[in-house]
Formats: sequence, structure tokens, C-alpha cells
Amino acid sequence: MLNMPISNLKELLCTIEPILNKGVYVYSSVPFDFDISRLKPVAIFKELEGLTIITDEHNAIESNLDILFRAAWITLNVQSDLKAVGLTAAFSTALGDADISCNVVAGAFHDHIFVPSEEADKAMEVLLRLQRESKQVLNK
Repeated sequence: MLNMPISNLKELLCTIEPILNKGVYVYSSVPFDFDISRLKPVAIFKELEGLTIITDEHNAIESNLDILFRAAWITLNVQSDLKAVGLTAAFSTALGDADISCNVVAGAFHDHIFVPSEEADKAMEVLLRLQRESKQVLNK
């Protein structure tokens, strides 16, 4: 059974529960006619220039894909409402203030953040601090 999605920003920030997924993930781009059937993509996005593929690094190397960006994948375990306002701004600002770039993919149930692979631990610290501080503010 699915939980009800949360749209209240204060509640979202208190319950983001970031999870660092194992492995290194990469962004690649392939032409529209590229056979993606053997890939195990995390996400595919159609752009004018071709298909952007996010997949694990091992899969990309095996498939001879050009690697554009090596990333750690962090999932926010809170079930956020797709119409919620301010969540992306809040965590991207916190990460930006820590000098960590982030690329965000919104799934139907969770937000997924891709940060430089070497910044994974620091990004997790920032997100956990954001959650902790949000709980403190809410409890005042």
C-alpha cells in the first residue's frame, strides 16, 4: 500500500530520509537510433541532441558509452507530492552552499539526486543536516 504523498514543505524537509545508493552512476548521451535494449538505465530523457542515459558505470563501460558525468545517486525516501513547492529549491540550495552540484530527477514517488561521485559523503552530511535542522525548527 502506498503512503499519501506529502506536499507540506516543512514536513517534507523533516522526513527527507536521504539514502545513498551503492555504486557509481554515469550520464551519457546516445543517438536516437542507438540500441538501448542491452542497457539497464536508471533514467532516459529525450533531448534534441539525442537520448540522455543515466546508468551504472560498469554498464556504461561495457556498452562503450561516452561518460559525461560520474555521480553518486541519492534517493530522498520521503514520498513527495509531484506538485509540492520548494523541496528541490531547499536541498539544491543546501548542496550549493556546500559547493556541491546536483542533478535532480523526480520519479513518481521520490526525488533522486545525482552528485559528483567524490562528493557523496559530503552531500549525505548536508542532506542529513538539512533534515535535522528542519526538525529542530518544527519542534520550536
